[in-house]
Amino acid sequence: MNEIVVKSPAKINIGLNIISKREDGFHNLETIFYPINLFDEISFTKSDKFSFNSNDENLNKEKTNLIIKAKESLEKHFGIKLPVKVFLNKHIPIGAGLGGGSSNAASTLLALTKLFNLELDSETIGRFALSLGSDVPFFINPVPSFAESRGEILSPINLKLKKYLLIVNPGIHIATKWAFGLINPKQPKDSLKSLIIKSEIHISDLTKIASNDFEKIVFEHFPEIKEIKEKMLHFGANYSMMTGTGSTIWAMFDDEEAAYQTELFFKCKNYFTFIQEPI
Repeated sequence: MNEIVVKSPAKINIGLNIISKREDGFHNLETIFYPINLFDEISFTKSDKFSFNSNDENLNKEKTNLIIKAKESLEKHFGIKLPVKVFLNKHIPIGAGLGGGSSNAASTLLALTKLFNLELDSETIGRFALSLGSDVPFFINPVPSFAESRGEILSPINLKLKKYLLIVNPGIHIATKWAFGLINPKQPKDSLKSLIIKSEIHISDLTKIASNDFEKIVFEHFPEIKEIKEKMLHFGANYSMMTGTGSTIWAMFDDEEAAYQTELFFKCKNYFTFIQEPI
């Protein structure tokens, strides 16, 4: 095998509660990760030396990224070089709360392990993933999951969003470190963990208790992001929320026409949009 091409998925957060600051500098949190059918595509081709390129010129200008860091972590562990040519066809917006970089890191760990026949057990891969980022472990096996601790302790859940899911990103880059620096951790009034005992989670269960602690901070600094959520609801969304630390807003619609008309409204503002049809 000389080449592997993988799809690297995005996710949304359904609820995000920041519970406490940890001694290691990270935060304890709880959230529900939900994968969506928006993908980056990454090709890994054996070569005589390493190279990284992307359709996104900004990424080509950076000296390092999570794909490179994932490769280097494998090289350090095995004491070898992994001469591979990587091309990232980027579709997921960067710094948008959709987990694109974390997903790319997980995809790299899995693809290079397979391409170079490296022997790694799932526990070690999970440890590498966490060293690269708090939500990288989710993307090792991206199924709907309740996440706690830093986001690496995962409990798969039976959840399907059987509605039109609209994703809108205004092109604003939100630095995760900045957002966490302003958050005031607190115990949630209603814990998302109460849902995982259910054999199947219904959307109505989520909408009653799910919220994102970062919305207040981000909306105060970037009112145009708040406006996206307000417009989504005005145009007929059942529910809308910011994902991660932003700047992406997602919404659920029952009505197909309302979903696509809302998407058209934001396309006319040159915002990034994506619609996932009911599963």
